[in-house]
Amino acid sequence: MRVLRPMQELQDALRDWERYQRIPREQFFSDRDTRNMVFYAMMLGIQSAIDIATDLIAEERFRRPASYRETFEILGEEEILPESLVPDLSDLAGFRNVLVHIYWGLDLEQVYAILHQDLGVLKAFHNTIQEYLCEQGSIDP
Repeated sequence: MRVLRPMQELQDALRDWERYQRIPREQFFSDRDTRNMVFYAMMLGIQSAIDIATDLIAEERFRRPASYRETFEILGEEEILPESLVPDLSDLAGFRNVLVHIYWGLDLEQVYAILHQDLGVLKAFHNTIQEYLCEQGSIDP
């Protein structure tokens, strides 16, 4: 099953993300290496969730998404994800694009806020997908 590797990658990124929440605000804003480390962990976590979603869509033969954002919408439509989680995951998919391209003028306040506010969204995604895979008999509980 293709989703197992990105599931492990997501779990590792969540641990990093959680650890990086303890980085002092001053260090985040003043130290470029610290920011790059945080950006990378955030990007890996979000990309892993996208990879899991696209793999599930392909394996289940759901309709093809037109964007990364839409992958989460499709899993919501198929009742794999709770609808309440879909908008936040879609927003993180958009944020991933910002991180990947490191657009000039990246709002560090926004990144710092996402670091502290959106970990729960990815944890909920991980737990929901893990439950789904257990129900499907793809992994052991």
